[in-house]
Formats: sequence, C-alpha cells, structure tokens
Amino acid sequence: MSNSDTPITCADIPVGKTVTVKVPASSANLGPGYDTLGLALGFYDELRVERISEGLEFELSGEGSEAVPRDETHLVIQAMRSTFEKVGLHDFPALRLTAHNRIPHSRGMGSSASAIVAGVAAASGLLPGHAQLSRDQILQVASDLEGHPDNVAPSVYGSLSISWGELGDWRSLIVPVHSAVIPIVAVPDYEVSTKLARSLIPTEIPHEQAAANSGRAALLIQALSQAPEYLMDATVDYLHQGYRIPAMQPSAALVAYLRDQQLPAVISGAGPTVLTFSRSCEEVAAAQRAIAEFEATHEGSEYEGRRLSWRVMPLEIDAEGVIVTQ
Repeated sequence: MSNSDTPITCADIPVGKTVTVKVPASSANLGPGYDTLGLALGFYDELRVERISEGLEFELSGEGSEAVPRDETHLVIQAMRSTFEKVGLHDFPALRLTAHNRIPHSRGMGSSASAIVAGVAAASGLLPGHAQLSRDQILQVASDLEGHPDNVAPSVYGSLSISWGELGDWRSLIVPVHSAVIPIVAVPDYEVSTKLARSLIPTEIPHEQAAANSGRAALLIQALSQAPEYLMDATVDYLHQGYRIPAMQPSAALVAYLRDQQLPAVISGAGPTVLTFSRSCEEVAAAQRAIAEFEATHEGSEYEGRRLSWRVMPLEIDAEGVIVTQ
C-alpha cells in the first residue's frame, strides 16, 4: 500500500514528531440497515501520539481507561502496527500514546472501530508525506482489522455511510443527512459484547422477512437524507433486533416503549445503547421525557436485580469523520 518505492524506516519518523487525532463515535445498523448502514455521531475520542527515543508509553484517561492494556495489545497500537506494516515499515517506532476516551465500550457506539480508525490515521500522520494514506486507504486498512466497514466508514468519512465489499476491497458511499435529523442516544450502565449479540442471530431467515427488511432499509436512506417524516416506518427491522432481545432485554423494552409513543427508536449497533431520531427541539424534549419516565417507573428498566441508569445525550451528526493534525 506504500505510495512510494522508497523504503521507509523508523528514522523517517523523527523523535518529537507528534500527531493528534479526533475520531467520532458511530451507530451502525440503524434498524434495518444491518451490517450496511452507519451514522457518524458528534461524540469523540481524542488522542495524541508522539515519537519518543525509546519504549512504549501510555497516558490514558476517560471511558474504560482502567481496563484497557498498556502494552502492544492496546487496540490503537495494534492498528498502528498493521498500518506501518502495510507501507513496509516493519520495525515499530518508540511512541507515547496519550488518549482521552469518551466513547463508552461495549455499548454499540463503535468504540473498537473508532480506536482502529484512530490508530490507522495516527500511524499515517506520523509517516513522511509521500507514504501517508488517503481516506479510502484508511477505510481499507481499518475495515480489514475490524472485519466489516459499517462502523469504520462513518468514523472515517462522517455522515451516513452505505458500505459493502469484502476483505481488501471495501466500498462506502457517503450520504449527507437531512439538517432536521437529531440523534439521541440513551446509554445504559450495562454492557453487551458484540460477539454475544451476533451469536443470537440465526443463519437463515424467511424470504418474506428479508424482502420486507430490504424495503425498510431503502426507505431509511431516503428518510435520513431527504424525508425525515418517514423515519418511524423506515426504522422497522426484521433481521436482527428481535433475535438479540435475550442479551439486552432492558434496551429492547425501551425501544418498544419509545416506539409506542411514535418515537423512531432502534438499537444502536450491537447494543445495548438505544438510538432515537428526532426532528425538532420539541421531539428531543419528548424523547427525553419518555426515557426519564421509563427509567423511573418501567419494570423493563431493571437489570440483574437493580434499576438501570441511562445516560441520555442529544447529539449532532458528525460530517467530517476522522481529523488528523500535526
């Protein structure tokens, strides 16, 4: 993938060279767009990577910082190593990683994809200019590492992404989102692993469900970009959310509660965060009231013998994707 025939060595990254990266969270699936649609959210992880004289140093804070490794198995470092190897740099340079995480882990907001995109973008930014990657190349490397592009693409490009392809050949079409659309996330204080959520989905579904889902996914793209008045109908899913209820019953109950009040709610990614689309400040307030009522009174807001707390955040839609500064 190197953009030059000139060999790259650690000496091409001088001690003291620093890059900063700001990468947005994302919500995948959005109801019927399973493994295809992703939306960039205005909620960010930020990190700085500095070339140092020796070793590997970490200064980590924020969401999940106590639990993540402080060695070469850190996901950002793994993504950087893979990027360097792609361009022919096989000796890993000494680095200091300073990161502040805001994106919650294992909640369906693309934390792993954001970390991978941040690592690939940071590695590219440290390289000499002729070897740096384009956004399309960042998509390829990051999607190969993640295994699919639905969360990666919105973190790379911003806005609404429609993604497809296979290993080494990933594609994304970026669609601007209608200015009236306001996403609201309700993040519960419990986690669900993506592996578990995926394991609950059957390998086959009836043809009628597949056909119905195709229609809703097509409508969702139009609703998000041109006709948000159709978001309620457009967010009906037939492929995955129902099968995942055993892993996230409180989130499924909240989705049902909101939809009963004509608020277009879905599971964000693999869950358990709930994503609701609003079209005005009044609808945002209505969604916030409904979530507060559910949290305070609904038996579905209990989990493992305790009443859940939901962090509710109206967000903007990020339209820029990952930003690297030097």
